[in-house]
Amino acid sequence: MSYSKEELARYRLERANESIEEANLLAQKSHWNTTANRLYYACFYAASAYLVVNGVEAITHNGVKTAFNKELISTSILPRSFGLLYNKLFNLRQDADYRDYKDLSEKDIFPLIQESADLVIRIEALLVR
Repeated sequence: MSYSKEELARYRLERANESIEEANLLAQKSHWNTTANRLYYACFYAASAYLVVNGVEAITHNGVKTAFNKELISTSILPRSFGLLYNKLFNLRQDADYRDYKDLSEKDIFPLIQESADLVIRIEALLVR
């Protein structure tokens, strides 16, 4: 089955919002490593939604990060702070998922929850106009 770019973007935005919701639930239980994972994926899904609608192909996580920074941050469509957030979440997720004895804390992750939600909202607004 084939989907339009717009349908795929809508699906990815739904996944982004769902991931923010999951992050909030995990944070309530102080599961900070997994909260970081869900925050990263929220931003990843939102970024990939934007990229697909704009005809930018990115296959890997690193490819999405690179394209996100090139298409949205370097062009000042989104502020630099969102690029820093995406890059930080990319690294935190890598550490939390793949490094032994890497325990993220509330101090590391809690402030990123609202910032991640804001990024998803901003990308959603770009796609709905």
